[in-house]
Amino acid sequence: MAKFFGTNGIRGVFDEDFTLEFIHEMTLSIGTYFEKGPILIGYDGRESSPLICKIISSSLNSIGIDCNVAGLVPTPCLEYAVKSLGYSGGIMITASHNPPQYNGIKPAGKDGVEISREDELLIEDIYTKKNWLPRPEKWGITDEETKTIETYLNGIITHIDSNLIESKPFKVVLDLGNGAQAVTAPDFCKKLNCEVILVNEIVDGKFPGRGSEPTPQNLSVLSKTVLDNKADFGIAFDGDGDRSIFCDELGNVLTGDKSALILIKHILNKNPNSLVVTCLNSGTNTEMLTEKYDSKVIRTKVGSVEVSRKMLSTNALIGFEENGGFMFGKHNQVRDGCMSLGLMLDFLSTTDNSLSQEISQLPPSFTTKDKIECSEENANKIISSLKDEFPNSDTSDGIKITLDSKNWVMIRPSGTEPIIRIYAESTDLENLDVLMTKFLEKVKSIISR
Repeated sequence: MAKFFGTNGIRGVFDEDFTLEFIHEMTLSIGTYFEKGPILIGYDGRESSPLICKIISSSLNSIGIDCNVAGLVPTPCLEYAVKSLGYSGGIMITASHNPPQYNGIKPAGKDGVEISREDELLIEDIYTKKNWLPRPEKWGITDEETKTIETYLNGIITHIDSNLIESKPFKVVLDLGNGAQAVTAPDFCKKLNCEVILVNEIVDGKFPGRGSEPTPQNLSVLSKTVLDNKADFGIAFDGDGDRSIFCDELGNVLTGDKSALILIKHILNKNPNSLVVTCLNSGTNTEMLTEKYDSKVIRTKVGSVEVSRKMLSTNALIGFEENGGFMFGKHNQVRDGCMSLGLMLDFLSTTDNSLSQEISQLPPSFTTKDKIECSEENANKIISSLKDEFPNSDTSDGIKITLDSKNWVMIRPSGTEPIIRIYAESTDLENLDVLMTKFLEKVKSIISR
């Protein structure tokens, strides 16, 4: 089991457990894994990111590897540029939705996708043994990459009907969350003749607007702005721009599951007989919808790496997570907030219905999630105790307790923070509330024993 890599890259509190020395030695290990350059480096808007970029580039240069710096870009922008511009790999400096004091490293392979779990273990083995590339005959050099954003936005536009979108000038509210999509999403919308209203548009590593993670609880400003401006819809991004949460024209914030179903319906309508990959903790309506298009669903453990790599190995067209991470295989097998925005514009340009009307036509689904501060020891105790009580549960990733086809609870420790997450789905809101309350009490009771 990986010691340093969590659910999504390596993360820690900068200058505490994520120190300059650790970053240097881990970069040497990642560079040794890549073997050769050039490597593309990008970073999010966190205050420590530019400093970490210097450490990473000089560390790579010290073992003879050339690198180019893309600067401040969203994670999916860097990943797409790695693949499209012919890099040997990429390193994204980000802690995604974690609080401001965190930062992290996320390596991408030359295919533009996060490296596999097996490759994470290879890097950790190199790190532990300090089995780095020897001192080179010639130091590597660091240069600048100026085509990253242009390449990314042009790539997205090839997968949508830009002429049709431009002919129906949409009004869109972008809640940029003081994050990295501020350098891409507004320009993307303007390319498509959209009227854009911006919220939290200034990049700020302290995320003063509403925090780095978009949740239904902190998107009230987005909802109000959509209503006040009579916008067609709104969208909120996380800190590094790979996840997106939508808001319909009535100000309703959609779960990641619901917006994913809308996009899946749109894509499968054009591409039946396809594969959809999603995690154990997303809603059961995915199977109901895909069956209508002679398509199949594959379930994985939680984590974008799990979904991305399964998409690659099965040649799946679509992947998604319930947290707003949507992946379109024709573009790149990674979560991509701006690609999701493009797909939503593409879909709405083909219908006379509003987004809320389209949502109302989906089969009813009620999901929720919560989190509790929890040590690793207590997390293990919780899962062990629940396994004893519910012996037929799926324990491939935490524990998923299925009560019947539409009622389930999943509990798993976070791979990025010292918390335990609780997910649930039920047939109606009242049942969901009862189910969630019951299991929250169970979890707290086990911790207090």
